[in-house]
Amino acid sequence: MIAHDPPDLDLDDRRNWRTRTSIHVEMGGYHIQVDAAPEFRLQCIWNQIRQIDLFILTHGHADHVLGMDDLRRFIDLRGGDALPVYGTPEGLERVRTIFPYAIQDRALIKGYPAFKLHEMPPILDVPGGTIRRVLLPHGRIEVLGLIFEEAATGAKLAYFTDCKQVTPEARDLAQGADVVVLDALRPMVHPSHMSIAEALEAAALLNARQTYFTHMTFMIDQEKDGAKLPPNVAYAYDGLRVTLT
Repeated sequence: MIAHDPPDLDLDDRRNWRTRTSIHVEMGGYHIQVDAAPEFRLQCIWNQIRQIDLFILTHGHADHVLGMDDLRRFIDLRGGDALPVYGTPEGLERVRTIFPYAIQDRALIKGYPAFKLHEMPPILDVPGGTIRRVLLPHGRIEVLGLIFEEAATGAKLAYFTDCKQVTPEARDLAQGADVVVLDALRPMVHPSHMSIAEALEAAALLNARQTYFTHMTFMIDQEKDGAKLPPNVAYAYDGLRVTLT
């Protein structure tokens, strides 16, 4: 945290150095990027992200949208064709406001971004599988919760970041998920994010084989606080890779 020395946080543990939250999903060779944090460029370099076929914006808050300009490299790799961008009406309007120069069918010149905007439908079939969406409460807006199911393996991932609760509809869609990723901001209650206790309640209801908490603040120490979690729940960290079969 800027201008703050976090107490009881082991900074020698690299898992406690966190960039803003995003996820990269590969299904059958098709690559989906969800959100682009301000550190998106570095996340791509550190994690060797070399292909993005589809971009999904869960919502238009700064920590999820401001890295989108760096998608320009992936438009170059598409020969200048616009990258499909899916989101909520709120999120897409924020993209239009911040990146008006990128709302094009093709990049204006080599090296520029180009986004083709689409409202996220309830079910989106893509090469490699299916993505379902559900709307989740996050303060005064609704964000996209996403459920990925790979066609070849049947592997299922539910991704619910930046939400105050996992709604009954979201629970129904996530049933049988191999992995669930849940917003878990901090120990104390927050008006628009789930606290650790609220996330643990949601995790128990979903009962996935493995649950990861994400979007934590500096108040969470990976080793010390992670030891307090149930066996099938863990704190995510930058660079975490999960393979489902």
